[in-house]
Amino acid sequence: MDATALWNRYQRYLCRCPEVGLGLDISRMRFGEDYLPAMEEAIQRAYDAMEQLEAGAIANPDEQRMVGHYWLRSPELAPSDAIRQQIEQTVQDVIEFSRDVHTRQIVPSGAARFTDVLHIGIGGSALGPQLVADALSSRQDKLAMHFLDNTDPDGFRRTLDQIGTRLKSTLVLVVSKSGSTPETRNGMLEIKAALKAKGLNFARQAVAITGVGSHLDQQAQQEQWLRRFPMWDWVGGRTSLTSAVGLLPAALQGVDIQALLDGAARMDQCTRQRQTLRNPAALMALMWHWATGGRGGKDLVILPYKDRLLLLSRYLQQLIMESLGKEKDLDGQVVHQGLTVYGNKGSTDQHAYIQQLRDGLNNFFATFIVVLQDTARPGAAHPLEVDEHVTSGDYLHGFWQGTRQALHENGRDSMTLTLEKLDARSLGGLIALFERAVGFYATLVHINAYHQPGVEAGKKAAAGVLELQKQLVRHLQQHPEEEMSLEQLAQALSRPDQIETIHHVLEHLAANKRYVARRKDLYRFLPTRMR
Repeated sequence: MDATALWNRYQRYLCRCPEVGLGLDISRMRFGEDYLPAMEEAIQRAYDAMEQLEAGAIANPDEQRMVGHYWLRSPELAPSDAIRQQIEQTVQDVIEFSRDVHTRQIVPSGAARFTDVLHIGIGGSALGPQLVADALSSRQDKLAMHFLDNTDPDGFRRTLDQIGTRLKSTLVLVVSKSGSTPETRNGMLEIKAALKAKGLNFARQAVAITGVGSHLDQQAQQEQWLRRFPMWDWVGGRTSLTSAVGLLPAALQGVDIQALLDGAARMDQCTRQRQTLRNPAALMALMWHWATGGRGGKDLVILPYKDRLLLLSRYLQQLIMESLGKEKDLDGQVVHQGLTVYGNKGSTDQHAYIQQLRDGLNNFFATFIVVLQDTARPGAAHPLEVDEHVTSGDYLHGFWQGTRQALHENGRDSMTLTLEKLDARSLGGLIALFERAVGFYATLVHINAYHQPGVEAGKKAAAGVLELQKQLVRHLQQHPEEEMSLEQLAQALSRPDQIETIHHVLEHLAANKRYVARRKDLYRFLPTRMR
């Protein structure tokens, strides 16, 4: 296709959402002229399904739950006045609590004011807030942000070391819908112990974001934490960014959360229209379907040409892969659906894996994300020209165009999302765009995007390993003088089928000198005085 034909194709398929300053270009996806007309009936069914979802239909049959993240930025669409009032009240509470922290109406017991926020969560309770914190950070941040999003002791220590003496002035957000998520609970216990060791009152520095009546909610109430904010069963973790999960840390940092909500609401409105060529979420979902054959046959590579969007690919991995990676379709038939997501940033990609993307396996399609304004304050100062009439930002923009062209010339498909600027409003719109695209695509491939049975299976298996560890330690304690082989221990516990698991448990305990000492291939109890 010559340059004139490409230009005509670009103009024909460019889709703009001026309300949030976003445009989607699908012209470098090599679908034929008959593809979109052939898919029109299917995408109209997706519009119908989305309307039912937003009206309050049960979308998570496993737990009989509605899915209402769209109501979070348009409460007037909620199916009941009670839900609308809950949403509006929570946003107001977030704003007022953050204001009181910033103005020192709320202070810790050991310092004159709060200086930092430590957000403890995992998965959807952490990835979105991390993205927003990094993308929208500035010198004007009111509080410094930190995150614990794993159950790694070394990670706990590194974060505590970064906070250092400011631990006494750190506001701790504990985020878990059920209140029983192990990673979040462990992080909370570690921080609670660290504060106690310094003679500080954890409750005077703690806030819970959790389900009403959950174990965490009850604990926070009994211990008189500073505040509790709700998580609702109709908001999934991976779509919770515009709930208190994402709004509270953002507001504490100093982000304009009203603009974030407005951007998401404006994108929702843009992607509700049923004229497909004007609906960027529908077009994106259709491109996913075309590129992968509706079967996840190719990977989605996210390439933002903006340092502030480095974490976008991690956020989208959960949003897309947890939503679309399903064993069965809506009829219960085994289909093994999914869409694999990975990414880096431009122009780091040029020096990392573009070589393979251009010349290696053609097992992907790319989505470039370009931000036109180089900085948050364009024109504030004359930018440095590193070559004649060329700035560093011009280089970055040129590298995007060059990479896009190089991929296209070698038959590699790509889309480009263009933002006029990166701010709270456009980031809210970008997030809402991908949320809607996921929903549309799920309908196109006939799966449920709003449950995650595979995640629960992994949690149950992990719980079994930890219960086996407890049995092992108790058995060794009861026989402190004996040295036992793996086989003897497995037989003693009547678990010969779990010998490999027993091996890994003992190997880990012995390496950390906890309860277990190892000599060659024999294990014995390690008394406390020897640890």
